[in-house]
Amino acid sequence: MTLPVSAQVEPPQGGSTSALRVEGLSKHFGASRVLSGVTLEVARGEVHGLLGQNGSGKSTFIKILAGFHAPDEGARLFVGGQEVPLPLPPGEFRKLGIAFVHQHLGLIASMTVLENLLIGEHATEARWAINWTAQARRAKALFERFGLSLDPFAEVESLSSVERALLAIVRAFDQLEQTKGTLTKLLILDEPTPFLPAKDVGKLFDLVRAIVAQGASVIFVSHDIDEVSEITDRISVLRDGQLAGSLLTKAASKAEIVELIVGRSVDLASMRPPVREFGAEVAIVAGLRGGAVEDFSLRVRAGEVVGLTGLIGSGYDDVVSLCFGASRAQAGFLTLQGTERDLSQATPHQSVRDGIAFIPGDRLAAGVVPTLSVTDNATLPILRRFGGGWLMSRSAMRAEAARLNAAFDVRPPDPAVLMSALSGGNQQKVVLAKWFQMQPKLVLLDEPTQGVDIGAREQVFGEIRHMAEQGAAIICASSDHEQLAAICNRVVVLARGRQVAELEGAAISKSAIAQSCYITEETGAKLS
Repeated sequence: MTLPVSAQVEPPQGGSTSALRVEGLSKHFGASRVLSGVTLEVARGEVHGLLGQNGSGKSTFIKILAGFHAPDEGARLFVGGQEVPLPLPPGEFRKLGIAFVHQHLGLIASMTVLENLLIGEHATEARWAINWTAQARRAKALFERFGLSLDPFAEVESLSSVERALLAIVRAFDQLEQTKGTLTKLLILDEPTPFLPAKDVGKLFDLVRAIVAQGASVIFVSHDIDEVSEITDRISVLRDGQLAGSLLTKAASKAEIVELIVGRSVDLASMRPPVREFGAEVAIVAGLRGGAVEDFSLRVRAGEVVGLTGLIGSGYDDVVSLCFGASRAQAGFLTLQGTERDLSQATPHQSVRDGIAFIPGDRLAAGVVPTLSVTDNATLPILRRFGGGWLMSRSAMRAEAARLNAAFDVRPPDPAVLMSALSGGNQQKVVLAKWFQMQPKLVLLDEPTQGVDIGAREQVFGEIRHMAEQGAAIICASSDHEQLAAICNRVVVLARGRQVAELEGAAISKSAIAQSCYITEETGAKLS
């Protein structure tokens, strides 16, 4: 691929403008090469995006900087313009002025905001007493500095998802400021947004910009190209363990970024499902109320993929959880292949027995058991097939999980691997495999490609389409209009808990969906 001169850039050559520079970074695990000769630089005061498919080497790159892995011989590391010996001892990054915020944030939910703020500091320093009053004043001043209204004495489990993410980021920056004599101030945000609602991502970006304005640099690791394009100054892409290229964000198109990531052109718009005849009505939702949903009805035919979307707070994302019983509906009925169910009494257990599958947006919290293996997760819905009590056949369970791994291209293919060790895309493949093996009549999807890289998206779309071809009715709630345009036969738009627009067939496009979200059928006025 050849990029325009305006987009493809050479990294700066070290010196005082560099927050961090690596040269010739390689890493092998046995005979497997994970990184090969990567040279990458982050300038002072910039937000630098790091992109790549699952398995591209991003995680290994981050773990080398954290001192978790030692690189192969020959690599060089410069921090703040000064060369630092490799490998880094564990925890050395703190002394250099580097801090990490990982996807799962590293917060302890049962502790207070203040306790979480201080936990890293007090884990590395010998202190016999804590002046909680003084520390609370310092915490409030820190939060006010960045426009946050966090209560130092609130328990973290009471915070919203975005408040937790903001706390983790502020804590990391505070640790940088509290560490004396550092060579730089570099904050590494490793997939901080996958489980945040779209409206909250903007708050996180505001905080990132404020931190950069205070003199820090940021590496922003993400699968979301739109997010990276919005928040970064430059982008570096890893592919198959090598640096595929670096781009000036403002000069690079999305198509160019995608081609660097995948190594070929990927046009999601061209993946539109073909025009086809649908079967009889499988699912009828009537009079649904609950959450932000005021009054919603929908009919879905066999083989049809219906998308639900709207502005934040419109209720589109509540529909699927209400229909599954994950959230309790105030009223409404779901008729599934002629059998009516009272949604105010629906439970997830009964929904599964009735042939309904629900793929939640937050995989780790609601879709998988992270501490169990792929085998245990993939076979949970079908345990009765392998015996009962003490007579469970573990070998048969492993064999079935291995079959599903192969069918859904889960990487690594080892069914003994813990779910928490898989990338987001591969976790989602396991979730799809787990439920699609049940041959459900109705599939309910909530942001099915959230935190999934562009290459894995294609496969997820393919599996959804395959289920539709098998005769399932599919409802997909998403704020990703590009995704909806790629997989849906029909898109329903909600506003204030009610349907306000519907697009079908050739009328579906990313721009048409976006426009419909802002225009009501009744007045044609923009929604407030």
